[in-house]
Amino acid sequence: MTLPVALYVHWPYCSRICPYCDFNVTRDRGQASQRSLFDAILSDLENQAARIGPRRLVSLFFGGGTPSLLPPDWAAELITRAKQLFPSTDDIEITLEANPTDAEIARYRGFRDAGINRLSLGVQSLDNTALKFLGRNHSVREAIAGIETAQAVFGRVSLDLIYARPDQTLVNWRDELTQAAALGIEHISPYQLTIEATTAFGRAVRRGQWSSPDQDLGEALYFETQATLEALGFEAYEISNHARGPQAPSMHNISVWRGIDYIGIGPGAHGRLTIDGQRQATIAVSDLKAYTARVREIGTGHGAEILTLEDAEEEAAMLGLRMAEGVALERFRLLDLPTRASPLIDDGFMELTTTHLRATLKGRVVLDRLLLELLS
Repeated sequence: MTLPVALYVHWPYCSRICPYCDFNVTRDRGQASQRSLFDAILSDLENQAARIGPRRLVSLFFGGGTPSLLPPDWAAELITRAKQLFPSTDDIEITLEANPTDAEIARYRGFRDAGINRLSLGVQSLDNTALKFLGRNHSVREAIAGIETAQAVFGRVSLDLIYARPDQTLVNWRDELTQAAALGIEHISPYQLTIEATTAFGRAVRRGQWSSPDQDLGEALYFETQATLEALGFEAYEISNHARGPQAPSMHNISVWRGIDYIGIGPGAHGRLTIDGQRQATIAVSDLKAYTARVREIGTGHGAEILTLEDAEEEAAMLGLRMAEGVALERFRLLDLPTRASPLIDDGFMELTTTHLRATLKGRVVLDRLLLELLS
């Protein structure tokens, strides 16, 4: 049976850099240099396909950056090539990250015709003051217009929202979530604002211009997220992902969390591949020019590291425990998870069944700390 594989494409260009973002991104400087990068991505994809052999494509995700800045015909070119290299069904999930600006809304139909069938919108907030603080270049009005257009064009739409903003309260966050759900959205990804040292927000916090909410409020906002979205008909199938309906969860993200192989192409992209029975971690060169040059020289922009069985199992636990279903115990040959998790189970942070270990709601809010205890 042909093994499944997911594909992630990193397109690093943005019209502006958000002050909280520490991803591998760069300002959009026009299409001349972008075509060189795109051609390198296509070549890298072909190289990766040759390395891993026949696979069945189960999902394709365009992330970034702002991949909706891609010309739609380029997206169509890559989708066509991916399906030639990896046979798939016609209805596989193909997601594009986008911003709800007027300029991008006009291109939605072009992306649909290219093969995109799911849109992930970086709305981030439905409050104009918060949008200004977050450095977004759209208003609430534009966000709602973008959502409505995306629903009409694609059907499947997900929203990203950011919480734990300065001066945010439980009440206004609840109202924001309720407003988002009322738009008919099937998928919401709420992320807690984290302050990374290398970002504009990191520098502002160091200068004492403002501070993020304390841990207690952050946790309270997390619990409010779970309660509000559950009451609105959403299932929290993962720590930061809520779906309304059995077809609404992101197949691409589920594939990664369950440990299915995935190819990452584009500058700085990560991947996980199983070749000749060995689990490999791949990472591409981050610098755009260096990535393009490396692909031209040796056919790929990636390096690879073979993971030990213990490393692979620890990573599987870290990813799988993000999901509500947890991890299947039969996957682990070296790690004795039930014994390691015993103190966490006693304290109500995790629960054990005959087949799975999973984090409770109490545990999911502090999962990073629990994983350190579990895997140390």
